[in-house]
Amino acid sequence: MPQHKSPMKRMKTDAKRQARNNYVKRTLKTLDKQIRSEMPAEEKQELLDKIYSQLDKAAKKGVIHKRTASRRKARVAAYINSLK
Repeated sequence: MPQHKSPMKRMKTDAKRQARNNYVKRTLKTLDKQIRSEMPAEEKQELLDKIYSQLDKAAKKGVIHKRTASRRKARVAAYINSLK
């Protein structure tokens, strides 16, 4: 356990960031599972917009790398296009 102020603060901020990162990553994983489940094409299209938005926000906040977000968006789009 740290004895000085700055490492104590670092532990608090690390815990907050870790909680935020885990929440965002869980949300992205849930959306990915939802879009790959059985649902009508119109709902998948609406969900695709939501996934794009969430990936962009995650990349902007630094939760995931911007190229990772781009790659995931491309893979989800390819999946949607393969259904047509």
